[in-house]
Amino acid sequence: MAESTIDRSAIDGLRADFRARLAAVATDRDLKTLDDDFLSRRSGSVTSLLKGLATIPAGTRREVGQLVNALKAEIESAMADKRASIESARPPADAVDVTLPGREIPVGRVHPLMRVREQVEDIFARMGYEILEGPEVEDDYHNFEALNMPPDHPARDMQDTLYLGVPIAGGTWGAHTGRVPDAQVRAATLLRTHTSAMQIRYMKTFPPPVRIIVPGRVYRRDNLDLSHTPMFQQFEGLVVGSGITLADLKGTFEAMLRELFGDVRVRLRPSFFPYTEPSAEIDISCRSCRGAGCGTCKHTGWIEILGSGMVHPAVFEAVGYDPEDVTGFAFGMGMERVAMLKYGVDDIRLFYENDLRFLEQFPPL
Repeated sequence: MAESTIDRSAIDGLRADFRARLAAVATDRDLKTLDDDFLSRRSGSVTSLLKGLATIPAGTRREVGQLVNALKAEIESAMADKRASIESARPPADAVDVTLPGREIPVGRVHPLMRVREQVEDIFARMGYEILEGPEVEDDYHNFEALNMPPDHPARDMQDTLYLGVPIAGGTWGAHTGRVPDAQVRAATLLRTHTSAMQIRYMKTFPPPVRIIVPGRVYRRDNLDLSHTPMFQQFEGLVVGSGITLADLKGTFEAMLRELFGDVRVRLRPSFFPYTEPSAEIDISCRSCRGAGCGTCKHTGWIEILGSGMVHPAVFEAVGYDPEDVTGFAFGMGMERVAMLKYGVDDIRLFYENDLRFLEQFPPL
């Protein structure tokens, strides 16, 4: 390196350049870039000056070397001060920047099925009903036979669900083939097909009067499609006492369904259930067309909402009640069906897919 390139004016020019660039440094990255440009071992400006001292005549080398070393020390000191300044201005890791706009706090939502359940429970609680829950794994006797459905009853075909096993020789459990004795069938365990089994357990424990509803999950042999699912939410109810009539059933559901759906008409339509006699499907007037007829109600003006009826005497006899002294009515309704009608949902599978795009359409808590 020529002597003319390392003199006091060159060193002063480098100092002025450094100070100008240091004043513009605002971040750690800026400071790192400045450090590389001036002090890097390979290509730093000050480092190049130090390497060039070997080419300077011996008479001036000492003086120039002192000036270059003084510049290096000055730059290192200024860099350290700047680094400390940046560090002191940096907020702590757990600091809160009060100048930022507030963050939206996610608000939870009640699942539409649970919203319907809470509404139904609230309505019946105000009517004086007791709310019960029962086991989801039931035995055949409470789930079918005590409800007037013996082993060969055809009504079982529509409800057959997952059997968990029947007792076989040696006291073990397992699948069976061929005819199984009735005593073993009664002891078989299965996933309950309705919550009516809890009605049997309650009546076997408590004398009349009875006024209960039993919500919970049930399981059936339905294929998964737009309106059916093998597992669904249901609530069933039971009223037993002296002088209970079909008029009490209709009045109860006129009050309940109008509170649940608004101003709708209610009708009873003859049907059949093994555990009630007489039996009735309860319909409400279509909310979409107000009974005029549309695609939703298949142009009938009515939509089926639940099944009901007067408790069959055979059910009372199974639990030790005297059908000559008491009467009662029972009913059952799927919560998914209520939610679909209430919220205009046309695919039951949406309730179980946990898709936030669907669930967030319902109001928050």
